[in-house]
Amino acid sequence: MNLDVITANLPKLLQGAALTLELVALSLLAGALLALPLALMRVSERRWLRLPAYAYIFVFRGTPLLVQIFLVYYGLGQFAGVRASALWPILREPYWCAIIAFALNTAAYTAEILRGAIQAVPVGEVEAAKAFGMSRALSLRRIILPRALRIALPAYGNEVILMLKGSALASTITLLDLTGMARTIIARTYMPVEIFLAAGLIYLAITFVFVQLFRLLERRLGRHLAAAR
Repeated sequence: MNLDVITANLPKLLQGAALTLELVALSLLAGALLALPLALMRVSERRWLRLPAYAYIFVFRGTPLLVQIFLVYYGLGQFAGVRASALWPILREPYWCAIIAFALNTAAYTAEILRGAIQAVPVGEVEAAKAFGMSRALSLRRIILPRALRIALPAYGNEVILMLKGSALASTITLLDLTGMARTIIARTYMPVEIFLAAGLIYLAITFVFVQLFRLLERRLGRHLAAAR
């Protein structure tokens, strides 16, 4: 085990880790913005709203993330209309293609998590909102969604960690994220064990931080339950 090669290349690995965190953060933000309306469509009583959301979630949960990345990065560019559109300066960049693919993927999983959480809100709380004369939109904003977000938090924490690990696929479209940087260093040093071990430890450290943050958030949101006991 050559620790000197790890020490010498640690700054570059951390640089790749910074890009990984950037990709994950932007993807989760965009995915969350898309997931909320999708979840509301999934629980709608209107079939014309429910079915498109179901189809979207089914497709993105049922196909590999790697295939989705390749379709966005390599597939869209084959259409002349896309290349001639105003979106081409974005769609030809691997950075934005990775974010788009990650966001579309995590939106499907997050929407399904929120759908389950919304349906898990106790019926009594929904009926109490109706008894107070709240409209559907008002009860969603004040009662259902805040309660559903607390219910969904543990499952969403798992989705964030899965998104972190899935972000390693960004290296397949030339991005020098943590995995991509590790592969570049290995191509130069021919020491895969040391470099991949260092990269794995960095992933573990980031995951540990995420787990602790979600535990802290769960405790803060559940303080009223602890006080009741």
